[in-house]
Amino acid sequence: MLSGLALLLLVCVHMRVQGKPRSQGLGCDEYLGSGKVMDRCGVCGGENATCRLVSGVFKHSLTKIGYHKIVEIPEGATKINVTEMVKSRNYLALRSRSGRSIINGNWAIDRPGKYEGAGTMFTYRRPNEIRSTAGESFLAEGPTNEILDVYMIFQQPNPGIHYEYTIPEKPVDPQPPNHRPEGNAVNGQGGYDNHRNTHQENYTPAGGGRDPPRLPDHQVPAVQPPRRPRDYNWKMAGTTECSASCGTGFRSSSFRCVARLNQRQVSEALCDSSSKPAPQQEACSLQPCPAFWDIGEWSECSTTCGLGMQHRQVLCRQIYANRTLNVHTGRCEHLERPEITSSCQLKICSEWQVRSEWSACSVPCGLGQRSREVRCVSNVGDFVPDEECNMNLRPFDVENCDTGSCAKSWFYTEWGNRCSAECGMGVRTRGVLCLTNHASGLPLEGCGSEIPPNSQVCNSGACENRIEWFTGPWSQCSAECGAGSHQRAVVCLMKSEEGLSVVPPYECSSLDRPLGQQSCTLKACGAKWFHTDWSACSKTCEGGFRVREVRCLSDDSLPSDACDQKLKPGGREDCSPEPCTPNIDENCRDKYFNCNVVVQARLCVYDYYKTSCCASCSRVAQKQKQSAQRSRS
Repeated sequence: MLSGLALLLLVCVHMRVQGKPRSQGLGCDEYLGSGKVMDRCGVCGGENATCRLVSGVFKHSLTKIGYHKIVEIPEGATKINVTEMVKSRNYLALRSRSGRSIINGNWAIDRPGKYEGAGTMFTYRRPNEIRSTAGESFLAEGPTNEILDVYMIFQQPNPGIHYEYTIPEKPVDPQPPNHRPEGNAVNGQGGYDNHRNTHQENYTPAGGGRDPPRLPDHQVPAVQPPRRPRDYNWKMAGTTECSASCGTGFRSSSFRCVARLNQRQVSEALCDSSSKPAPQQEACSLQPCPAFWDIGEWSECSTTCGLGMQHRQVLCRQIYANRTLNVHTGRCEHLERPEITSSCQLKICSEWQVRSEWSACSVPCGLGQRSREVRCVSNVGDFVPDEECNMNLRPFDVENCDTGSCAKSWFYTEWGNRCSAECGMGVRTRGVLCLTNHASGLPLEGCGSEIPPNSQVCNSGACENRIEWFTGPWSQCSAECGAGSHQRAVVCLMKSEEGLSVVPPYECSSLDRPLGQQSCTLKACGAKWFHTDWSACSKTCEGGFRVREVRCLSDDSLPSDACDQKLKPGGREDCSPEPCTPNIDENCRDKYFNCNVVVQARLCVYDYYKTSCCASCSRVAQKQKQSAQRSRS
């Protein structure tokens, strides 16, 4: 016992210079200045040769919601790291082979923090920042004292789980103890140093000298003379308050510097700081902690814009034996339960805007279509892709339109080229029909009661007079095909010595007057082109057009495909070539982007809107004026 005390005093002399301890780094071997660190395998000063790293990625596709085993971590594993590669709504879970749930067991999701299990401490992390993509994880230094099973609580497609841990490659044979009297002088533990040579090579004494000489086993070192009693020393002053207000906590002893003679407290600078006793901790047990609401983090907002919802988990928990456990919610009934849902809004949603009026119907009569411009506009007025607006609320940009039943129009052929009389006055004819109009251009007039003429006068030149009723030869038939007519001249002639002279018809009234006209049919036409009147011009100036409908009809007025396409009359032609001279007022502009709403609401009759939306209101007034002109024409 005396030799050990002497050796301790000798080491203390080497460690002090001018009464102050020399500050040097403490190695993992607990020697000052050794510089040794733990390797990956947990060996002090090792070279990572006694263990191996096991790692992998779990990427299996799962379909059933619930717990799915990922990997088994063997007993003795260290440096455990299990990390979700991308954030998801899935959760990691950890369970010991003995059946104890360590993290997220029994469908209860624990808060991030530290959890003890299998002889080590696990750090559970779950980043919840909205813009963060980091997944959750748990880490532990180990070593574990039993087999652990890692699970994933599956709720959505697996983004991948990376896991790694270190296990011993082979058992490390402990070196036989060295039964020499020197212990670990730095930590004061008297334990044996299994790596004594290494320590000795890296150890440098505080005074810069060599190692203290090792005494033979049989030699007793000389006893140092006792120190003179100090005037001041350290005295225990009590203990600190318990670290916990409930449950199990810790308190430490505290010391103060006092005068030896009267035990009065003095400045700590008068006492030897190196001799101050280390604080001792002891457990302090108070009344059990009451149950409390454990509030989880808010989930992400259910919508990226506009009003949405976010959720959080609220569990009733209580501390038992330094472990927080889930308990029945009835134990928290004395507390107001926190809300588990809340409204949220990340930004204002973009909205649909109608940017133009409906176009004209695609057909002048019957069922057609019309369109308008619909755009997705952000809250600052910019055009954005349609996906940023709610597609279920998109206004229609195309709809059917019915302009009423199609009107009837007069259809007629071109005038015939033959005159009914070979000489004198005759007639020529054309076919006239009233049919339903399906023209796809401008609106046409109805048939009405005034039938277009189907014959007109023609003159083939003067004829010679004859006596009495004179009948000329029948003219050619007025129609090359189909129903027509032919005529002949019937005059009253008087013979005289001077020749023949025409006399009034009543002079021959006593005679039967021959027919001057009768119907004729040379052959069936088969099919012929018919067309309507031209419509009104689409514009009153520059670039207008007008249309008419052209049909191929058979002898019985039915549609036919037998007409010669080369002879088909035109269905559209230009009109109103005069240039337009619009009067543009540079000061007449729209002050708002949604003036089309003012026009649709027919607010242009008010001076305020007529000024604020001048351009849009002027265009509408111009259209109404042109429409009125066309209706009058």
